[in-house]
Amino acid sequence: MDIEVKIDPACPAAKLILVTPELTEEQEQLLRRLSGETPRVLTGLRDGTVTVLDPAEVVRVYAGGGKVFAVTGDGEYTLRLRLYEAEARLDPTQFVRISHSEFINLRKVRQFDLNLAGTISVTFTDGAISYVSRWYVTKVKRILGI
Repeated sequence: MDIEVKIDPACPAAKLILVTPELTEEQEQLLRRLSGETPRVLTGLRDGTVTVLDPAEVVRVYAGGGKVFAVTGDGEYTLRLRLYEAEARLDPTQFVRISHSEFINLRKVRQFDLNLAGTISVTFTDGAISYVSRWYVTKVKRILGI
C-alpha cells in the first residue's frame, strides 16, 4: 500500500482519502481505527454469565416474548439489544433478515426449500428449520441469485 502525505497550510482540517479498486477487509479495519469507531461485539447472557459471541458461530438471531435471542452451536443466549441493534452489529453480507422477528447467518444454512407455496423453508447445518416470511421472500431470492 502506498502512503502519501501532503502538507497544505491552507487546508482547514485534516482529510484522508483512500483510493482503491475495491475495499478490502484490511482497509475497512484501518478506516474504523482511524475514525475512532469502537469495535462492535455481540454479547449474550446465559446462566448469569455474559459471553462474547463470535459472529461466525451465530446461526440465527430472533425476537420472542419481548426478548432477543442468539442461537449458536453452544446453545441459546439472551441479548440485551433490540433486534435491529443486533443486526447492525453483524456483517450484512453474511446475515440476512428472513422475517420481522428473525435474521440468519447465510454461512450456517444447509439448504433453502422453495417447494412451499409463498414461503421458503431454511434448514441450518445443525438440522434446525426456520421459514422466510412472504414479505422477505423476494429479498432472499435476490440475495441467493434466484
